[in-house]
Amino acid sequence: MIAGGNGQGNRLDQLDMPIDLVVDKEKNAIIICDYRNNRVMRWFRESQTNPQIFISNIACNGVAIDKNGSIYVSDWMKSEVRRWKEGDTDGTLVAGGNGDGNHLNQFRGPRKIFVDEDYSVYVSDQGNHRVMKWRKDAKEGIIVAGGNGPGNALGQLDYPSGLVVDNLGQIVIADSSNDRVMEWGEGNIYGSIVVGGNGQGTGPNQLYNPGGVSFDVEGNLYVADSGNHRIQKYERYIE
Repeated sequence: MIAGGNGQGNRLDQLDMPIDLVVDKEKNAIIICDYRNNRVMRWFRESQTNPQIFISNIACNGVAIDKNGSIYVSDWMKSEVRRWKEGDTDGTLVAGGNGDGNHLNQFRGPRKIFVDEDYSVYVSDQGNHRVMKWRKDAKEGIIVAGGNGPGNALGQLDYPSGLVVDNLGQIVIADSSNDRVMEWGEGNIYGSIVVGGNGQGTGPNQLYNPGGVSFDVEGNLYVADSGNHRIQKYERYIE
């Protein structure tokens, strides 16, 4: 047990529906989006240090970390993403913050996020059925996947969730309501199906509402197949 395990609640040693996390290797800690408690928690590993409230009063849904150790959090109520450094009280707005909507400077329910080596922030803009990329210091984002309404065509997404950018710059997206994982190159009109897309089911080539994607150091792809209550591994995705 790394964090929680003390029942549902809002004490420092409790969590209530944690839905995302990231590992802070430098501080040997886990940063957790504690969804129903409207806070982001920091739990230190292999020490007796008490858990800390890293950010309070935030409708967090996704967390990420950059190469300098700054923490990024999506706030689905405020339709924004902020960057937090140690000691910050308000964080720095890096994406959105212009109300709920479908303009390039807006989100409608931002969910999972990813930060690349250039500090660009990728956001699964779930209510707009698209993935947005906000470059560092940008005033608006660019659509890098979807944005053509909900649907299952190769140019569409339907409630995208977890996402990751591979070492070739390809954006890999858990296309939740389409029960598939998509790959999208920046600037492409259409994406391609990586896994799933064969109807909702339990077969090895099927998914059910996938929620997250990740790679290991060998380039294998892992998918959180949420509706099937399992984790799927697809070997040697990245060459």
